[in-house]
Amino acid sequence: MTHFGLICPATTGHLNPMTTLGWELQQRGHQVTLFGLLDAQAAARSAGLGFSAIGESNFPLGAMAQIFDRQGQLSGLNGVRYTITWIGDIIAIFLKEAPAAIKEAGVEVLLVDQISPEGGTIADFLEIPFISVASNLISYRDLSIPPSNTPWSYSPAGWARLRNWFGYTLLDRIVKPAVNIITKYRREWQLPTYTHSNDLYSQLALISQQPAAFEFPRQNLPRHIHFTGPLSNPHLPSVDFPYAQLTGKPLIYASLGTLQNRLQHVFEDIAQACVGLDAQLVISLGNGIAAASLPKLAGNPIVVNYAPQFDLLQRASLVITHAGVNTTLGALSNAVPMVAIPISLDQPSVAARIKWTGTGEVVALNQLSESRLRAAVQRVLTEDTYKQNALRLQSAIRSAGGVSRAADIAEQVAQTGQPVLAQTSQ
Repeated sequence: MTHFGLICPATTGHLNPMTTLGWELQQRGHQVTLFGLLDAQAAARSAGLGFSAIGESNFPLGAMAQIFDRQGQLSGLNGVRYTITWIGDIIAIFLKEAPAAIKEAGVEVLLVDQISPEGGTIADFLEIPFISVASNLISYRDLSIPPSNTPWSYSPAGWARLRNWFGYTLLDRIVKPAVNIITKYRREWQLPTYTHSNDLYSQLALISQQPAAFEFPRQNLPRHIHFTGPLSNPHLPSVDFPYAQLTGKPLIYASLGTLQNRLQHVFEDIAQACVGLDAQLVISLGNGIAAASLPKLAGNPIVVNYAPQFDLLQRASLVITHAGVNTTLGALSNAVPMVAIPISLDQPSVAARIKWTGTGEVVALNQLSESRLRAAVQRVLTEDTYKQNALRLQSAIRSAGGVSRAADIAEQVAQTGQPVLAQTSQ
């Protein structure tokens, strides 16, 4: 039996896949403890995992809700900059407090979300192995691939590599304050200094929620990167939903996730765009806007704060999404095509992959209008090619291995301490 420790941001999109992986490992007889802010405790307990609080005085219970309230009002680079700011604060408190807590708990292997870049330094300091987990788009740097915060599509042309280099240069400037914190601790702890952004990730195994078919054609992919597909758990807590109001018409499910969901005008445009279609619209608001406070939307859609997303995706004919990774992969797991309205962070890059794979259409936030959105919705609903491409991705996800394969990789690292190499067909 191995004691695995988990480090990830206290956000739903990262907690759900990480705790699902932790649950799978615990079912195999291992001990699993999540080290996180108090706002992550409920997710750990719900999955039956151990929990150890980090940063209680700096980030008391409810601190993340305040961060998300601000986050939900931002888009584009402003959203990215704000995210880097609060991630930097969390990096600092984890580097200060987590090593002692992890050592005292007797953790033998760390599973580190790639958006928690301090985790590798903590593992190096404690001299224990760690595995990187990409809950969002894999951000392992490759100049042939656009940065994961851009809407750029893939091109093998020389001009595209130059464009990508410029994008990475700008991103480096934005994340530099957070990286400087890690550099400071590595020097104090007499650890080798990182020379490349990819040094932040594990050299033993990097697990990505993407199936390989939902990634651009990378030219420099290390063998220890594994595209396992979604780390999803269908056995989530039940959510009340007015099933009796479903009419049996084709279902359009719309959600902007749990972070960038305070943009009321987007929900209004979605509702207006679906008026008159031979379909029924369900809108999940997340935790950004109270359903009771929202003005009556055109077409009388079903509007809830939280929806049983796993169940509704099985019923849906179309998903309108912010292009968050978990919603996108959930739609593709059920062969549901999409219309994406990306807002910030890696969502524009996820949307670019939706377009690239032919599994949906994209409407940029700064170009959003009722007419553009309606045209995209009608196109995806009526043209069969989107459904066929979604079926192709569904097949790729089913063969990728999911959480079972991810747990196999984690166990192999724990047993051997050596890099776990992917199959060459990946």
